[in-house]
Amino acid sequence: MFSLNLIVSLLAVGSFACDDCYGPRSDAAHVRHVRRMQPDAQGATASPRAPLEWGQLNFLHTTDTHGWLAGHIKEHNYGADWGDYVSFTRHMKHKAGNLGVDLLLIDTGDLHDGNGLSDASTPNGAISNPIFENVDYDLLAIGNHELYVTEVAYETFNQFSKVYGDRYVTSNVQIINPATGHFEYIGSKYRYFTTDHGLRVMAFGVLYDFTGNSNVSKVIKARDLVKESWFFDAVNYPQPIDLFIVLGHNPVRTTASTSTIGTIYSTIRRLRPNVPIQAFGGHTHIRDFVVYDSISTGLESGRYCETLGWASVSGINSSTFKGNQKPRGVPNPTRKAVKVSNATSTGIPSPSTSAASNLVYSRRYLDWNRLTFEYHATGSQESTFDYHSGQRVTAEITKDRKQLNLTALYGCAPETYCQSCRPFLADGNIFGLLQTALAATVVNESRADVPRLIIINTGTIRFDLVKGPFTFDDSFIVSPFYDAFQFIPNVPYSIASQVLGVLNAGPYQKRSQNFKSWDLEPRDFNFNAPLIPSDACTAPDDIAHTHRLIRPRTNEPLTRNLRSRQSPALTPGYTTTDDFGTDGDDTPHSRIPYYPQPNDVQANASFPATGVPETVDLVFLDFIGPRYVIPALNKLGGNYSEADVSYYVDKSFTTNSYLPAYAERFWQAGVPNCPVGQGVGFGS
Repeated sequence: MFSLNLIVSLLAVGSFACDDCYGPRSDAAHVRHVRRMQPDAQGATASPRAPLEWGQLNFLHTTDTHGWLAGHIKEHNYGADWGDYVSFTRHMKHKAGNLGVDLLLIDTGDLHDGNGLSDASTPNGAISNPIFENVDYDLLAIGNHELYVTEVAYETFNQFSKVYGDRYVTSNVQIINPATGHFEYIGSKYRYFTTDHGLRVMAFGVLYDFTGNSNVSKVIKARDLVKESWFFDAVNYPQPIDLFIVLGHNPVRTTASTSTIGTIYSTIRRLRPNVPIQAFGGHTHIRDFVVYDSISTGLESGRYCETLGWASVSGINSSTFKGNQKPRGVPNPTRKAVKVSNATSTGIPSPSTSAASNLVYSRRYLDWNRLTFEYHATGSQESTFDYHSGQRVTAEITKDRKQLNLTALYGCAPETYCQSCRPFLADGNIFGLLQTALAATVVNESRADVPRLIIINTGTIRFDLVKGPFTFDDSFIVSPFYDAFQFIPNVPYSIASQVLGVLNAGPYQKRSQNFKSWDLEPRDFNFNAPLIPSDACTAPDDIAHTHRLIRPRTNEPLTRNLRSRQSPALTPGYTTTDDFGTDGDDTPHSRIPYYPQPNDVQANASFPATGVPETVDLVFLDFIGPRYVIPALNKLGGNYSEADVSYYVDKSFTTNSYLPAYAERFWQAGVPNCPVGQGVGFGS
């Protein structure tokens, strides 16, 4: 097995011990519904609206978890951790067996980049992947975040794929095997299997046409994949196929710019016009359900352990199925695969199957919390919910978070700052906070009195900053990238002051544009740990984990006036519209407003009390300088090149550094007992 060299940068012990970083909470404001989850997590207060509809074949789907296996510590709706999910899957598998139906667990990739549990180790995912592997998935697919960096790609090939064997399906992703020097598939090309109750399934795992992978891996474009002889042979497999499953890190809505699901669907449908197709996607971080034709649908299940997707189908014709088409004692799916929403489009011409369909479907998007899991699990009682395996995983996450110093405290965020729930620069909008923090912390001491404009792209912010403890973990969650600050000195203010407008009128600033992915360093993908607070806890230098080898097996707002039983009013959360309408969200919520944000935000510092300066230091990120800022300057009449650019502060001080630095200076009120807010959307 590939040897993991786990390097965790940990500093000296201080007064804020890990467990003490989160102070007492007001029980009146925050109901702790359960005892499991992480010890500092918030309990949900809003219940699911109704039991799930169980069919002949059922699915639980995760995607884009990005390391959030501890759950959302400061958010009520998403407080469950991976141990809770382990217990939930055990309950649901047991329930499926009692009902005489099949339940498949599916994941569609992106396991890293976005949370300290996955990103505070080297290589990325070295600690979080073994935790993830405690779920006995039936089918998995690879994400683009498993391929950016060579050492992560090889960890995926040498360890993760070996845990799941032929269930890890990477139909269009290959890697150079160091032992042979030749490309081979990271996982299996396809999986043909029979479910516990006799359904015969052919599965393909297809990543979108990703081009940012390191040069040790290869992503075969979908249009080329469907021409390969092995793919043709698998679609026309000599054994009977009752259902095709197309899973992948790939948007299920084929009108999405990156989606290649339509190419796979159309090819299968042309060759096998009467066999149902079920797709599972990801990458766009949304909840979505798509109808392709009368016997084909697709499900996408959000991001960041906020959403657990559910789908069920009955009516699949199979001579070998030995279970129940309509299990008793539970609701059953009733909907034909017919779009009810005119606001959505698949981009695929209308049904291209001649099959007379008896298939009926359901779909649901579950909030990721203990209250939801308990409600839908067998017994629905806290005292009977936890399996020992789930409790062990929860304890392991708690231990790892301590050892990684993820609860080490920088300061207390005085309110919640969101990316898009408030208008740009309004109170509670995170980019107003960034203006203040950048001006206060991005300072070249030798030029501190020189007026400066500091421009960063809004894409450096990956998630909201929730009121409460601002920790080492939050530094990964909110601003994970390691972009350094460069500058051009003494730029005429008349030109510099117009740069922001040019940038915001231009294209979105993508990281993958115009540079070679194999030139990336680990720092470009959040693999270097930032400075931990000076009062951080002590932790070991290395944390060892064992990948659990699983034995291979042979075989928009709601319109109805809904209220939860425990909550007198709807709480803010997801309100989804898809091809089946607006009733897919398992827990009814009020809508969180969405406001568009510009490409870039600018901070001003050391300006004169009156008037404007003649010249300024124009400070910007190394990520946007050569490709965006210099062209903007020259468009405005300047004459600048990369030769005029140098680092404004030491390049170790990055976009991952300035918010922790600001918190240590200005957010000390309430430390160490930081009050936790209600979360995103409250009061907006």
